[in-house]
Amino acid sequence: METERIRQVHETHDIVLLTSLGVSPSGEIFNVNSEFLAATVAGSLSASKIIYFNVHGTSFQNKLTDKPVQNLRVSDAKDLLAHYKMKIHPKGFALVDLDGDSPQQSVLRTPGSMETLIKVGYSMVALEKGVKRAHILAPENGALVQELYTRDGCGTLISRDIYDGIRRAEVNDVTGIYDLIDPLVKMGTLVERPKSQLEKEVLSYYVYTRDGLVVATGQLKRFEGGFAEIGCLVVSKDYRRGGRGDAMLGYLERLALQCGAKKVFVLSTQTMEWFVERGFKEVPVESLPPSRQAVYNQKRKSKIYMKEIDGDRDLDAAELWWSSK
Repeated sequence: METERIRQVHETHDIVLLTSLGVSPSGEIFNVNSEFLAATVAGSLSASKIIYFNVHGTSFQNKLTDKPVQNLRVSDAKDLLAHYKMKIHPKGFALVDLDGDSPQQSVLRTPGSMETLIKVGYSMVALEKGVKRAHILAPENGALVQELYTRDGCGTLISRDIYDGIRRAEVNDVTGIYDLIDPLVKMGTLVERPKSQLEKEVLSYYVYTRDGLVVATGQLKRFEGGFAEIGCLVVSKDYRRGGRGDAMLGYLERLALQCGAKKVFVLSTQTMEWFVERGFKEVPVESLPPSRQAVYNQKRKSKIYMKEIDGDRDLDAAELWWSSK
């Protein structure tokens, strides 16, 4: 792939149109699958997005809510392809199992469903090659603009699992969490949390691990009225590059949203520029849910910063911004 030549053309604000006919060094001509070609080129260029148009306009629907599924993580897409026994061959063509009369095979015999799943398969190829997002759209007027420039979009977005390594904390993680937050406790940045307290509250903590080492942690507490508190968000000083703090924050925000909380807040006595840069705004104590106001430490006088999350698309937009830096 002659990526430098493609980049040179892009620098002049021109568009590169690639044909599906490929020529080997010996002059042999090949007919290359266009979706596979697009995925390979996007990966070679380290593209942020790849967009596929779905001729039939078929999309996914949640069986429980009857609402369209607008977002898929890589793990969800992999499970979907495995369920329908579909995969993309390394040479670029789709392999589909149509034998039998199972419900899966019946779905695949529908042209629109088959096409959509194949587009998911090629999207996975692109994501595995380093592309951050894949979009699958119906070829309708305004679809591209709506997908890229509105909050809800109009297609299916598949995004990489940038939260690999983050999981709910276990009792065995308590020592790692304690060692991570203890320096900040001694500095007065965090409230003291004895190991006995961490053990009792361990299920509200989440950890980011690398080779078994806890390198970041965060706590999520739910409150009435659609509120959630993010606390004890700490990243080891040796691992503060690479967006781990953003990944932990994004992960906790997604968990809060899944639990029905659309307002998240943080408390600190220190300056909070980092949270302000990520959409949080300072609010008075009265903005907290009643049960949290009741236990607010008036002597410590922590500042309160709050953020409203309208949906997954808000988080996707923020995630795309910081994961590309």
